[in-house]
Amino acid sequence: MENDDVLGPELEKIDDMHEHFRFVADKGQAPLRVDKYLMNRVENATRNKIQKAAKEGNIFVNDVIVKSNYKVKADDVVTVRFEHPPYEQLLTPEDIDIDVVYEDDDVLVVNKEPGMVVHPGHGNYSGTLINALIHHFDNLPNNSSNRPGLVHRIDKDTSGLLVVAKTELAMAHLSKQFFNKSTEREYVALVWGDVKEDEGTVEGHIGRHPKNRLQNTVYLGEEAEEKGKAAVTHFKVLERLGYVTLVSCRLETGRTHQIRVHMKFIGHTLFNDERYGGEKILKGTTFTKYKQFVENCFKALPRQALHARTLGFEHPTTGEMLRFESPIPQDIEDCLYKWRNYSKNVID
Repeated sequence: MENDDVLGPELEKIDDMHEHFRFVADKGQAPLRVDKYLMNRVENATRNKIQKAAKEGNIFVNDVIVKSNYKVKADDVVTVRFEHPPYEQLLTPEDIDIDVVYEDDDVLVVNKEPGMVVHPGHGNYSGTLINALIHHFDNLPNNSSNRPGLVHRIDKDTSGLLVVAKTELAMAHLSKQFFNKSTEREYVALVWGDVKEDEGTVEGHIGRHPKNRLQNTVYLGEEAEEKGKAAVTHFKVLERLGYVTLVSCRLETGRTHQIRVHMKFIGHTLFNDERYGGEKILKGTTFTKYKQFVENCFKALPRQALHARTLGFEHPTTGEMLRFESPIPQDIEDCLYKWRNYSKNVID
């Protein structure tokens, strides 16, 4: 580590600080300024915020404080530390309405609206499902990440069903079911392009994208095991609408962004999925009227077209198989209505 990039170890300071982020640089990491490195990895972070953190001695590499121009190299351990604990650990109950589909002494099934973050994290410290849950329910058990009641999660802009554990027994039982892949999880998604096969299976290990750390990607071959985790998605075409297709996706595994990554991998990015490029016009014509039509669809559905429609699991106490279904929300229905009319009138 070069001296002009380092501010000194200050080990006493480290002991008094709370770690907010930790990243281990890949073995193939080319030298890259630490501020740029963190920009690619910390969601909602600006260059100014990162440089301010560096100036104030909050960025460490291998437990040594570094300046913003320090070059990150392979296997470096980059951490960001502050004197206050991460805000997501300071959970505050908030009186937020929850759409409860089912409840008993052991479990709770919630229909999450789009735009609601499931648990607090960087840039989203309030207004989350967990903030709402701890207001409405006492003594929810913590999972392995100290998140009360949470057994699984869905993305902020994905709508649909989640099961919440109300007891330690339920938490252990449900977590085991998710681990053993015995739960039933079906999503509906509107994707770009005409999916040729009526049904199929996508298999490919999912891991962090090497260049855009806010995305995940599929890894195959020798690097699959090293860089990703096994993931399997079964899809079935529900409706063909010309330049887009409505599909049902059943998850065999539950990786972060799994459907979004797998569908993009086979050439069918989710409609209006901004993180993965679906907010661009990926299929169709160059006509101005068509562009205007798609823009209107984006306005009707200002998020990725993904809804967790079906959720099934074994009740942790009774052993009964429970199955719930959530209707497709209005914003997706509005978008589908537009595409149905368009495909009927314009596309042969």
